[in-house]
Amino acid sequence: MCGSGGRSSKTFKPKKNIPEGTHQYDLMKQAAATLGSGNLRLAVRLPEGEDLNEWVAVNTVDFFNQINMLYGTITEFCTEESCPVMAAGPKYEYHWADGHTVKKPIKCSAPKYIDFLMTWVQDQLDDEALFPSKIGVPFPKNFLTIAKTILKRLFRVYAHIYHQHFGQVVQLGEEAHLNTSFKHFIFFVQEFGLVDRRELAPLHELIEKLTSRDH
Repeated sequence: MCGSGGRSSKTFKPKKNIPEGTHQYDLMKQAAATLGSGNLRLAVRLPEGEDLNEWVAVNTVDFFNQINMLYGTITEFCTEESCPVMAAGPKYEYHWADGHTVKKPIKCSAPKYIDFLMTWVQDQLDDEALFPSKIGVPFPKNFLTIAKTILKRLFRVYAHIYHQHFGQVVQLGEEAHLNTSFKHFIFFVQEFGLVDRRELAPLHELIEKLTSRDH
């Protein structure tokens, strides 16, 4: 069933590209090569001699692109009618606030929430003061705090997809792709303590299942 619901494809954000020829680009290629080996625990570790901020930045951009793509495959099923609230199962509901334009959390549909969220993340990634792509430009002192907020929010999109749209993901034959992407995300945030356990609660059982095989 396709819910029309007047959805625009606005939520599907343009891919954020890391400029070729930069150190971050080399790091990204290195990360992709390690990922190809299939050992995700190894793939998330900070490469020797590398800067933690830069490693977190490159991976955050990668997760944004992955989630963007995964959500893009199910936008027709995620409508105002099917998902009037941004939920991850019956116990978890998210209200949107970005602390700047929306200070008081607002209740909104999942497609609207995810659109706000992805636009907000994209604005942060495009801000050279927060995510410098030029060599020699330092990261802000509070960079890891910024990255933690971004990753915490990106997790919510995974949580919504798993709880509300997993059946559709399976129908589309995308579940292996979703599971690998999410497992990579979880190993990464666990490796560097980037998302609080409480925040991960909506997918606690799945996380246990996905990570217990790789201890």
